[in-house]
Amino acid sequence: MKEVFSFLERLAANNNREWFAEHRAEYDAVRRLWLDDVQKLINALAVTDTSLRYVRAEDCAYRIYRDTRFSPDKTPYKHHFAALISPAGRHFDKACHYFHVGTDEIALYSGLWCPDPKVLKKVRKAIIDNVDEFRGIVETPEIQKEFPGWFGRQLKTAPKGYDRDHPDIDLLRLTEYGKCHNLTRDFFEREGWHEEAARLFSLLKPMNDFLNYSIDE
Repeated sequence: MKEVFSFLERLAANNNREWFAEHRAEYDAVRRLWLDDVQKLINALAVTDTSLRYVRAEDCAYRIYRDTRFSPDKTPYKHHFAALISPAGRHFDKACHYFHVGTDEIALYSGLWCPDPKVLKKVRKAIIDNVDEFRGIVETPEIQKEFPGWFGRQLKTAPKGYDRDHPDIDLLRLTEYGKCHNLTRDFFEREGWHEEAARLFSLLKPMNDFLNYSIDE
């Protein structure tokens, strides 16, 4: 991971196509190191999550190239490596894991991102209909310690069909259902950090299972 961070820092300082072309061989080597680490993480997760048993890192990792078509920032490359870990690789629209390593953020994310309105409505209803079960899953002491709070945008008031004084308004106001564990570079100096990352992700598997069951029901 030291090589990964070193390359990303220099890319951030030289974010142009000429520099990248000159260092393409280095990028290819560093990306291979990154994919090897992602595969080790997937393999560690697959010990308890058999749905990930045949998932390849190459199918989970995102490209380094930015989509600049609708952005005022025209720099061509990202300053991070990322992977969405799911049974279908990065092409997955349900609850899953996301691993992000960059110059300004290092984190493990897990949950449901940007669901479309129909899915969000369905998930909200499932949560409220089974709120004791859901809170029992997401409010364990270990999850509150390792994944405090919720990420993403929240409504200022209750969604349509619910009273703003609803006893579970904190859950109803969420537009995404996911949690984040921030890391530092020291994390990757640990022996077997892949297993520790897998342990952290696995804490949220019951939450993801609840969300995905609600979507599929």
